[in-house]
Amino acid sequence: MRVIIIGGVAGGATAAARIRRLDEKAEIIIFEKSGYISYANCGLPYYIGGVIEDKEELTLQTPESFWERFNIDVRVQNEALEINPENKTVTVKNLKTGEVYTESYDKLLISTGAKPTRPQMQGIDLDNVFTLRTVEDTYNIKNFVDECKPKSAVVVGGGFIGLEVAENLNEMGVDVTILQRPDHLLNTLDYDMATLVHSRFRKNGVKLKFGVSVQGFEKAERGVDVLIKGEEPINADMVLLAIGVTPDSTLAKNAGLDLGIKDSIVVNDRMETSARNIYAVGDAVQVKHSITGDNAVISLAGPANKQGRIAADNICGGDSRYKGSMGSSVIKIFDMTVASTGLTEKIAKASEIDYDKIVLSPMSHAGYYPGGKVMTMKVVFEKSTQRIIGAQIVGFDGVDKRIDVLATAMNFGATASDLKDLDLAYAPPYSSAKDPVNMAGFVIENIGAGKMKQFHWDDISRLQNVNGITLLDTRTSFEYSRGHIDGFINIPVDELRSRMDEIDKSKPLYVMCQSGLRSYISCRILAQNGFDCYNFSGGYRFYESVIKEKSISEKSYPCGMDK
Repeated sequence: MRVIIIGGVAGGATAAARIRRLDEKAEIIIFEKSGYISYANCGLPYYIGGVIEDKEELTLQTPESFWERFNIDVRVQNEALEINPENKTVTVKNLKTGEVYTESYDKLLISTGAKPTRPQMQGIDLDNVFTLRTVEDTYNIKNFVDECKPKSAVVVGGGFIGLEVAENLNEMGVDVTILQRPDHLLNTLDYDMATLVHSRFRKNGVKLKFGVSVQGFEKAERGVDVLIKGEEPINADMVLLAIGVTPDSTLAKNAGLDLGIKDSIVVNDRMETSARNIYAVGDAVQVKHSITGDNAVISLAGPANKQGRIAADNICGGDSRYKGSMGSSVIKIFDMTVASTGLTEKIAKASEIDYDKIVLSPMSHAGYYPGGKVMTMKVVFEKSTQRIIGAQIVGFDGVDKRIDVLATAMNFGATASDLKDLDLAYAPPYSSAKDPVNMAGFVIENIGAGKMKQFHWDDISRLQNVNGITLLDTRTSFEYSRGHIDGFINIPVDELRSRMDEIDKSKPLYVMCQSGLRSYISCRILAQNGFDCYNFSGGYRFYESVIKEKSISEKSYPCGMDK
């Protein structure tokens, strides 16, 4: 069997090694148009910032090591130009010599990945306007940073690559500005959770500007001017354009293969394309979202590697199936960790799912053990079944652990009841006896059982203008004096039973505390004494963070621009 693989990074390299483990006699050829294979895409920003010091660490394998260990013919700087499914051939150009030649295959795997989105705009090809996708891109940026010593940089785009490069440049002493057309960073988060990320960037000196439309770039006396619709240009020594990626599906399109959303390659759950004997994996393919069942393009390393293994199994006569992806992700933002899985509230709403959400602020480990830090968790669930359909966590220690537990549970269709019953490891340095994941289950179950009704941060402004209700803050008098929301009266939870006669029982009661725990306890006391009580989700700490960042972010919009 002769197998040709086009693309030698995550999915392609994984598939090649798996095929060899399954079939020692197969002839395997990889064509990779860049000069490197099996490189660590996700580590590229950290080489620019000097966190990864040795560039050799970025390349997990070389053509020579692949040949020595796996007996696989890897041809770097060889670009596949054309696929002929009828003749089962691939036309290839050797970029070093210019030679064009043809190779035949029995099975073909397309793993061309995605390319940085580069809209047609003025100045996009200037020397100090960069994109980051390949090792060569990384070396170009690193060389520029080392040789030119830029003092300022503009990052266009607020996704993973943009934020990681912004962080690394900032920590090198570069004055960084992030420009973003939507109203928040990271589309894997909802707006309220993203404000916690905004705050962390601002705390570290990174400027954020939302609602801006970049129209092009212009060479300036020093550096480059970033041209912005309706505003004065921003001058910087360098620009990183990181507004997303586009499936690299030109070969598949020209070969007549079926394409889906964003021109991604349509595959079935065996990773087979519409053409016989041709498979495709990675950032170039359309998959099913495992929560909604909708078609999706999910450009992450984990799914690409799994798909490569599945395609390899099937190329070798097996019957492996890809079950879809939830888009689980995690990113480091300075000393903060940000993670998500499944659906955001925004996507759940757009998908017309009857959902609800909770926000809680548990500690990373037992409160009495030194060093614990608060994390903010938002969990989205289906109302009728209490099935967990999404989660977002922003915090410090233990965030990655909790998102992985939630992603695992969601993969098996977990409900709130399942979360509360999970038997999770506990010792004071690592967790609490009631882990944050268990706590999420308890809260959702209480809502489903009618033991708790809730309201959210974006309800506050409306409630402040409603007559016939009572707004109650159950924090201590000291906490209340340091900051509170207008209209909320203060009765600390520990004084509630003796001061209950100060509250009008005929009015609905909206209760708040610092994190949501004391207000829940207050609601249980009050509800059993005849009050119609609603608990504030997330607590004053969360509200203050969201509202503070919201006011700052809104000022960053150009006058008259609609968010």
